[in-house]
Amino acid sequence: MKTVPILFTFDSALELAAGVCMTSLLESALPTTFYDIFVLHSPACDFSSSRLNELPQRYGNCRLTFRKVEGEFVGGYQVRGIPETAYYRLLSPELIPEYDKLLYSDVDVIIREDLSRFYDLDLGENYFAGVDNCSRLRPSFRKYITEKVNLDWQKGFFYSGNLVINSAKLLADGKLKEFRHLGKNSYLYQDMDIINISCNGRILPLGPSYCMTVQLYDLIVDRRKEMEEIYGADEIERALSCGIVHYNGAKPWKEACPNMDIWWSCYRRSIFFNETFARDFWAGQRDSLENLSLMKRIKLLLRYPLDRRQK
Repeated sequence: MKTVPILFTFDSALELAAGVCMTSLLESALPTTFYDIFVLHSPACDFSSSRLNELPQRYGNCRLTFRKVEGEFVGGYQVRGIPETAYYRLLSPELIPEYDKLLYSDVDVIIREDLSRFYDLDLGENYFAGVDNCSRLRPSFRKYITEKVNLDWQKGFFYSGNLVINSAKLLADGKLKEFRHLGKNSYLYQDMDIINISCNGRILPLGPSYCMTVQLYDLIVDRRKEMEEIYGADEIERALSCGIVHYNGAKPWKEACPNMDIWWSCYRRSIFFNETFARDFWAGQRDSLENLSLMKRIKLLLRYPLDRRQK
């Protein structure tokens, strides 16, 4: 068996999302993969009676460890509803000293393939491996990168929702001290900005299959040829068919969004499925659609046609 350590950071408000995410992780594992799962959380959270603890018994291919993080990033800048726990990934080399390398994932994702191939990557002198946000095709974000965080967008600007973390290198080069210092600033994209500012030029770029965000999905659908020129047709097809789906905008358990069918399919198979929650959610979506004007319905169909995966 190959042991793959993976880290999540979240609070009690995201317990349901975490359960579905971990379900997708374990369902997609190869028979030879064992996930050593770590959860970093604030002292205010108590997961001792959480249904998350049932996952190792149900799947058998994992171990689940919860660790409280005390006194770190208290009062850290929070925006867009993203909590303090988002910063904890920055300190994972200290908080999870068992491994020299870790995978990290947000919980608003669905994992559709075994992740051992990413863990096996040779990071060399890079601090992280991650997915570039493709700012070369996003002029407005290029402006943010150059004007707000003073970086060269041509070196890449990477999502922090799914990472391979070179813990040994970060510790050896004293990067955690720098992370703590930068964590005092009010960056719009919080931990993502900190990682890109501190590690600019030292992040190994991966294809979108490791973190297919809403923005990358839209680029694949709307500008497929350009995306294939950047990443190759095989990688784009992999992202669509079995890549990690990251709901970094609207959350599928709260409202309609692209690829929500993928999340709901996994939710229905999970031990967290609740008929009342599902019924109430879909009833709410029906009522919302019925109250839309004709023009808004037409705009919605144009924005999210039934099948956006056609070339």
